Amino acid sequence: MATLPEPQITRYQRFLRESQGLRFDTYDALWRWSVSDLEAFWRSVWQFFDLQSPTPYTRVLGDDRMPGARWFEGAQVNYAQQVLRHVDSLQAAGHAAILFADEPMLAQGRVDALSWADLRRQVAACAVALRGLGVKRGDRVCAYLPNRPETAVVFLACASLGAIWSICSPDMGPVAVLDRFRQIEPKVLIACDGYRYGGVAHDRRAVVQELIEQLPSVAHLVLQPLLGEDSDLAAPVHPRCAIHSLPQWLRGDATFEPEWLPFDHPLWVVYSSGTTGLPKPIVHGHGGVMIEGLKLATLHNNIGPTIATGDRYHWYSSTGWIMWNSQVGGLLGGTTICVFDGSPGGPSKVPDWTTLWRFAALTKTTFFGAGAAFYASCLKAGVSPKDAADLGSLRALGSTGSPLANECYRWAWDHCPKVDGRDIWLTPMSGGTDFAGAFIAGLPTLPMVEGEMQCRCLGSAVEAWSEPDAAGRGRSLIDEVGELVCTRPMPSMPLYLWGDTDGQRLHDSYFDMYPGIWRHGDWIRIVPHPDSGASGAIIYGRSDATINRHGVRMGTSELYRAVEALPEVLDSLVVDLEYLGRESWMPLFVVLREGHVLDAALTQRIKVVVRNALSPRHVPNDVFQVAAIPRTLSGKKMELPVKKLLMGAEPASVLKRDAMANADSVDWFIALARERARRS
Repeated sequence: MATLPEPQITRYQRFLRESQGLRFDTYDALWRWSVSDLEAFWRSVWQFFDLQSPTPYTRVLGDDRMPGARWFEGAQVNYAQQVLRHVDSLQAAGHAAILFADEPMLAQGRVDALSWADLRRQVAACAVALRGLGVKRGDRVCAYLPNRPETAVVFLACASLGAIWSICSPDMGPVAVLDRFRQIEPKVLIACDGYRYGGVAHDRRAVVQELIEQLPSVAHLVLQPLLGEDSDLAAPVHPRCAIHSLPQWLRGDATFEPEWLPFDHPLWVVYSSGTTGLPKPIVHGHGGVMIEGLKLATLHNNIGPTIATGDRYHWYSSTGWIMWNSQVGGLLGGTTICVFDGSPGGPSKVPDWTTLWRFAALTKTTFFGAGAAFYASCLKAGVSPKDAADLGSLRALGSTGSPLANECYRWAWDHCPKVDGRDIWLTPMSGGTDFAGAFIAGLPTLPMVEGEMQCRCLGSAVEAWSEPDAAGRGRSLIDEVGELVCTRPMPSMPLYLWGDTDGQRLHDSYFDMYPGIWRHGDWIRIVPHPDSGASGAIIYGRSDATINRHGVRMGTSELYRAVEALPEVLDSLVVDLEYLGRESWMPLFVVLREGHVLDAALTQRIKVVVRNALSPRHVPNDVFQVAAIPRTLSGKKMELPVKKLLMGAEPASVLKRDAMANADSVDWFIALARERARRS
């Protein structure tokens, strides 16, 4: 049976008392201080984690505004340096940096360990090799790799040089990948020949070939063979592109010290799409990601350094989800991370939802995280983790990606092992790729309430706001559903969007509804709990039209590009309906060329196109043929009104016919909404 060490939040509060004389009787009091005195709070986080800089910062927050806040000016940091500072102590204590298994290894009951010393050696070898290719500060290095230790290694090597990292999962098709990587013009592409998922090998050599042909900036291809020793591509590589071997790099023996960089030096580009145009390329800085990651993982998720707590951190993720970044971020605090590459549900023809639980048992995972859909799948499959594997080390479960159904709370408490005789700590959280962090999370010292997340995160000035008034301000709501906003800056908010030279796209993405206030695009309700001294929160799904399937966000425009490339399809519209406590439903509506009908064959072709161009996660649940897609007078597809309509809103409250180019087109959707309401 797992036992609980002292909570990290308790250590932090003791630090505040002893070093600064600050005492807080309730969590809400601590949270209010953290968002009202941002400089004092973030200074205390820097001090608590003993962050290093060869030069002092001049001020914690140089400009308290959004966008444009300047954090820790004068400080120099490096994400990789923060990771590697733990090597000597953890190596001496015998702890691994990364524990890893893929599907074949798990079938054999085998886990590989990458030691902290080998992590440092491999990062140095990769950094030296990249520098030998001419990679320098600010150059972009892109990866098309699955979730494996070598992926974390090359990321840390890029960070150590000051190069800018960006990654896509190899289950993403060429359209989605090119839409991302084209925007940032990488110098180097690191790619695999394929991957295994659900017992099936997927050859991606043709995709890699297409990426090279369509990315003229790439001068070097670094190959990682995962399907066999033969890593040759399907056709000769473009003459401008040299080929290198990642396994050969990893065998190298070199020393390299990470470069000290300004606090806001770009670390990576991640992508979070709106509903029109290309995916937004979001640039985050070394320092902001580092300090937010340490705060969230340690103070909220209670993941301590392995040498002191024995913690081992696993969050199941593909490399296309921000939770991959979060998982690698466990290394920042000196915690062993547990990495699995493969399907969480076993072979597609013979599903096995005990897969990740068996992996957690082999690695002695203490904190187990996954998307909400994973827990729902385990529940429906009748899985009882405590009976499927020896989970004696497990102390906590994390969930994100979508709202966790009430039934999953009860399932977790009934079917996961007790900890010190109590229900296991279940800590759903809500955040985003946009700022590489969380707004809402948990604490092991607060009571758990079915259907709720436990608290607003420290340093995150989150509120639920009403619709904006004439001045662009919302009214703060308690125990009412409103727009999730953040009223004060956070260090991990985007530095900028790549190519957004005037900042207009950044403004339109987050600050258009409430000037100077971050609007996240979620519906939220803040739930007061006076007895516990904290306020919980419930997320009701997206308030915009972004597709959020199993935690991976994708812009609708990406799907339209793929579907409307079919000769039969004239127009299309997709909405992702997220329901609290129920699975999402994503219908696709298509307008076909005259003479064509939506039969079973065309429906299947549409789904295959989406699967191949984007990913299996983004295949629509249903496809409908319609006469026309509702559009505004300016020609924009009316995604959000259709979404609200299908979620039960009255037509008059979400549709303004005089602002439409084709008002009659909505009648079909109104009829569909009424039919669904009758059946529910």
